[in-house]
Parts: sequence; C-alpha cells; structure tokens
Amino acid sequence: MSDLLLKMEGITKRFPGVLALDNVDFDVYEGEVHVLLGENGAGKSTLIKILSGAYEKDSGKITIEGKTVEIVNPHHAQDLGISTIYQEFNLVPYLTVSENIFLGREPIKGKIVKRVNKEIMKAHAKKLLLDLGVDIDTGIPVYRLGVADQQMVEITKALSMKARVCIMDEPTAALSANEIEELFRVIKRLKKERVGVIYISHRLEEIPLIGDRITVLRDGKNIGTVSAKETRMDSLIQMMVGRKIAEVSYHKERSIGEELLKVKDLSRKDGLNNINFIIRKGEVVGLAGLVGSGRTELARAIFGAEPFDEGKVYVSGQLVEIKSPQDAVAQRIAYLPEDRKLDGLVLVRSVQENITLPSLKRISHKGFIGRNIIRKSAKEYVTKLIIKTPSLEQMTMYLSGGNQQKVVIAKWLCSQSDIFLFDEPTRGIDVGAKAEIRNLIRELASQGAGVLMISSDLSEIIQICDRILVMYQGTICGEFSGEDASQEKILECALMGKVVRG
Repeated sequence: MSDLLLKMEGITKRFPGVLALDNVDFDVYEGEVHVLLGENGAGKSTLIKILSGAYEKDSGKITIEGKTVEIVNPHHAQDLGISTIYQEFNLVPYLTVSENIFLGREPIKGKIVKRVNKEIMKAHAKKLLLDLGVDIDTGIPVYRLGVADQQMVEITKALSMKARVCIMDEPTAALSANEIEELFRVIKRLKKERVGVIYISHRLEEIPLIGDRITVLRDGKNIGTVSAKETRMDSLIQMMVGRKIAEVSYHKERSIGEELLKVKDLSRKDGLNNINFIIRKGEVVGLAGLVGSGRTELARAIFGAEPFDEGKVYVSGQLVEIKSPQDAVAQRIAYLPEDRKLDGLVLVRSVQENITLPSLKRISHKGFIGRNIIRKSAKEYVTKLIIKTPSLEQMTMYLSGGNQQKVVIAKWLCSQSDIFLFDEPTRGIDVGAKAEIRNLIRELASQGAGVLMISSDLSEIIQICDRILVMYQGTICGEFSGEDASQEKILECALMGKVVRG
C-alpha cells in the first residue's frame, strides 16, 4: 500500500456568522487522486485554503509525511511541497507567461550585477507548456490570453514547483475536450511520480475517469469517503445535497412568440464574421463552439462591452444603437459574463448592493433610494436562488464561487430584463445549483424572455435549448433544432467548421 502523504484531523474554521468547517478529517496517499466533492459553500475551498496557507485553521492537526506542521502562509505551503491551482486564477495580468510561471523563482544571471535570465526562463516555461501539450507564446502578457490558455498557465506554474501534494480546484472548468485529455494525461504522470492529487470538480462524469477515492463535504462536515470506481452517481449526489435533485421537466412545445432580438451582419476585424441570428420571445437559443471560436466575443459585442465594426442589432423589431453596457441595460438586455469576478460583480460591495445595482433607476423615487426598498428587492432574489450568505450586507468577495454566480444571476433577474445573454451560467456550480439555474432559464423563457445561452456542456445545451447555433472561427457554421441535435453533430460542426443545418 502507498505511504500516507497528508493527514488533516479535526479541522475547524469559523467566519463571522458561519461555521465553514466542522471537525473535518481528510487524507491523501502517494500516487492517489483524492476527489473532494460538495455543493458550493460546503467547505471545499476553505479546506484547501487552509492547506495552501491562505487561511489559518481555528483548530485541528495537519501532518505531512508523518511530521506535524503549522502552515503559516502560501510560501510556507509551497516549501512544504503543497502546490495549488485555484478555481479563480492567481496570475498577474501584465506579466508575461514565463514571468507568471516562475514568479518569485526567477533564474538569475551575473555574479556582481544580478539580473533575471529571461532567455532561460522563457525556454524553461516553453518546455513545461509543451510537456502539457500546449503551445503558447511565453513572452506575451497573460491578460492577452483566453480563459483556457490562462488555466493552462496556472496549471504549468503549479506543476513547475515539483510538489508532493498538488491541489486542483475545478481545473477543467474552462478547458476544451482535447485540453481535458491532456490534463488527465499529466495527472496520470503525476500519479506515476507518486504525487498526491486533491481534485475538486463539479463535473461528476470526470470522477470515475481520474479519481481513486472521493470525500464528500456538506455544510462544513465530512459526510463520508467512498471509492470513485465503485460508487454510483446518484449515491454521490445524495451525499452531496442530502436530498433528491428536483429538476423541472422541460417542455419544448411551449409557445414561441414574436422576434425579440435580431443580429444582422455583425462583424469585427479581429474575430467575428457576418453573424446573423434571431431570438424570439419564450425561446432559449444555445451557442456552442470550441474555446476561442468567438462565442464570448459575440455576447460582449451585443451587450456593448466590446465594439463591432459592422452590423445592426434590433430589439423587438426596432433598430437600436448599443455602444456601451449602459445602452444594453436601457434596452433591457442582461449579460452574465464568463468571468464573474472581473466583469460581473463589485466584490467589495454587499450582496444587496450588487443585486440592485442595474435597477437603481427603476427602484428610486425622485432621485432617492430607500434602504428598505434595496433590502426588500435583494431579499426576494436571495430567497428565490437560495444564495447562501450570512446577511444581505455580506461583502460579495467572501461568498463561495457558486453563490457569487447566483448573485450575478439575481442582479439581472432583479433588473426585469427581457433578453438574457448567459455565458457559461453553470460553470463552477455544484450539481444542485446547476438544476436550479437550468430551471430558472426555463422559467424565464416560459415568462416570455429570450435567452442566448453559451455553454461548453453539450448535454446541457441539448437538454435546455430550442435551437442551437454552432460557432467556428468567428462565424456561425451550423444550426440545429433541439429535437435534431446530438453531441456528435455539434462537435463535427465545431471542430471542422462544416456548414450544417439540423
């Protein structure tokens, strides 16, 4: 049997108004992938932040290779052989790829006047990335990379530290199918090198492919540890949520109304080419395609977050000019962005302030906004979306990733928009919250809203959408009705750019 690498015993952590971890036990063996599951807010992120030195535990014991340790900060955790890949990227946007990978560990040249050896650093970074099957220019700043490439830089940075324990928090959330295969290949290599991997994912289908054991947290408690290969998915879900998931049956036969949003001949020099589509009242239109195909750029262009060079946008049959997000909000268009922290929230403001932000003009009276009105409006959507927060005054930065996503959705529901642009709405969301958000999308459509839904989860997009558009290199290359769509057809279109109509 493999040797025990890490043991956490009786770990407890409290925040104001919240018992985040309650006497949790967890361990990892050499060459093992130990999966950590749980709903958003279950305590997963808190546990790994204690292990990575970002938080101090209130009580409990941590043992690494038989030696009891007190992890005082992230640098100390790295010295102890613990490397962490966070769900939210921990990169410096204006530093280059190689500078991010070797930040704080730069190779030095010169005996008297010491300088960073940028040539060696770039070469080493390039080799590490190629070992992952990724070909990225190591000399460009990371803010110029897409989400998937930034994730691969984060993974490369962590693996470059030669860790004994590697923590991966939602590492596949922004990756394509091919990139996920490459990541799994790397994880299997780590297992052979007797590295212990702690793997957090909301994609339950990945678990038997890569995991050895599974520990489930719920409400800050360890519910149990089971075999990844021998445990049924429905049993895992029951452990995670403590209840059966009730997902409303979706009737695609519901009434589809008149035209709500029309995009005509929309183009941008750097990525969008002659985009045309229509969304009608009561309709959910899916937008599929590989990472980098132009899906997010299209949504941002419609919302006014990025300019387009040519084309027209019509709302309810009327030509509208959208040059900014303010223009879009005025046309009752809502946008849930792919990166909620960067584009969707004001993290240092409260939950109630974030929820009511786009609605201040509507809920104000003669230029004045009453606290009670803000509180009442926010409370309605906190209750409706089951947002886990100690209070409405809690700063949004202290919520879990999934609950932050719910706040973004609540913000646009509160704004009473008619057109919703959802970019990866269930990314990084637990299985229970996914069902809730899908039901909300269906409810919006049943109430007459029009929804454009971008998703990398093909089974999700087929299940929810009335029609599915597929993008390839900045253009729409295929369209399928919900009944005729299949993952094989969509992938063929997305991978090859083959013009298809289902």
